[in-house]
Amino acid sequence: MIQSYWLETYGCQMNVAESNALELQLRGAGLVPSDTAENADCAILNTCSVRKSAENRIWGRLGFFSHVKTLHPLTLIVTGCMAERLLEDMKKEAPQVDYVIGNNDKQKIVEVLTSAEGKLSEHLDSYGFGSTYYKTGDYTSYIPIMNGCNNFCSYCIVPYVRGREISRPIADILEEVAFLSSKGVKEVTLLGQNVNSYRYNENGTIVTFPDLLKRICAVAGDISWIRFESPHPKDFSDSLIKVIKEETKVAKHLHIPMQSGNTRILTLMNRRYSRESFQDLIRKIRSEIPQVTFATDVMVGFPSETDKEYEETLSLLDEMGCIEAFMYYWNPREGTKAVDMEGQLEETVKGKRLEQLIALQHEIFAREKTKRTHGVVSVLVNQVSRNDKTQMLGRTEHNEMVVFTGNSKIGSLVSVELDGMNGNTYVGKLVE
Repeated sequence: MIQSYWLETYGCQMNVAESNALELQLRGAGLVPSDTAENADCAILNTCSVRKSAENRIWGRLGFFSHVKTLHPLTLIVTGCMAERLLEDMKKEAPQVDYVIGNNDKQKIVEVLTSAEGKLSEHLDSYGFGSTYYKTGDYTSYIPIMNGCNNFCSYCIVPYVRGREISRPIADILEEVAFLSSKGVKEVTLLGQNVNSYRYNENGTIVTFPDLLKRICAVAGDISWIRFESPHPKDFSDSLIKVIKEETKVAKHLHIPMQSGNTRILTLMNRRYSRESFQDLIRKIRSEIPQVTFATDVMVGFPSETDKEYEETLSLLDEMGCIEAFMYYWNPREGTKAVDMEGQLEETVKGKRLEQLIALQHEIFAREKTKRTHGVVSVLVNQVSRNDKTQMLGRTEHNEMVVFTGNSKIGSLVSVELDGMNGNTYVGKLVE
């Protein structure tokens, strides 16, 4: 009889949210978390398939659990995007896996573990949202509002493993926001693979993402900051900029993926915007919201990318002035169009470009962060400093780490006077 579980989560924030919902179900069914992977009756791997390196890590873990199964009975479940991509092929390659469960059936895992037959009663044809993704005791929370992607960027596996876009009913979202506020949550992040393409038909009226964001702010109660991940530049409308500007609860730190700074490469990527339109968007947001900061995603080494086109990415990144950037070079993903494109670059070329990109971004970090080393800022308290128990750690509205002297409750929002930096961390003192 299965009494304990071990849950491992890989990849994106959506996977983390879905694991939170799954864990609520597991506990509700009477299962308890195991203290170690080795001692669990059941191990669940919620997987990622965005990059090959993520899948390689899972194959390594499957080898580990294969060994555990020789020591005692263990039910091994693989779910998430890697499971969705490989399905029955995974069972052939890894016979130690008992169940391979795709994304649509992820919330039926408890049914598998608790039913007498030990199997799904039926497979779901479409994605279903959970009632809540709250993790008990947390003061930050994810709220999935849509799932899937219709864009089919030529390098991306997501549309194939997440399916077409589906938006969560607005009443369910607003109910969860109110619930999270009642639980003392101070920060929420709205999630979707293309979050600002949210569209829901509410009694004949189409609710768009800006509409949703405004209505969330109206019921957010004691929630201080509302974030969203990840928007697509082509869907970043003037009405969305207006809501971000006017609603004080919407954090003025925006993650807008750039991917490339060259129009030809963006076209090959099927991103549906140009260098110039992306520049216009960033400039418009800065003009309307002067205090805004940016994060972005950048890919280098895409097939046929020339040195000059790569340099355009560097210059656009410099102009954007991000305080966070997620940087990587192109890796082929089986089943995507980019795999068969001409002009595949050598690994050494891609690696060198990424190295130069990271070096530039470090310079940009230093330049942008030093602009805000003084003044009073709001900080959401995360924890007591491990290095000095008289200090606290927290993050600002712009998602920047702050260490400060003073005693504050974890999960509270406090005012901190900044007085410089230590490495990439701001230093300050509590304003009583």
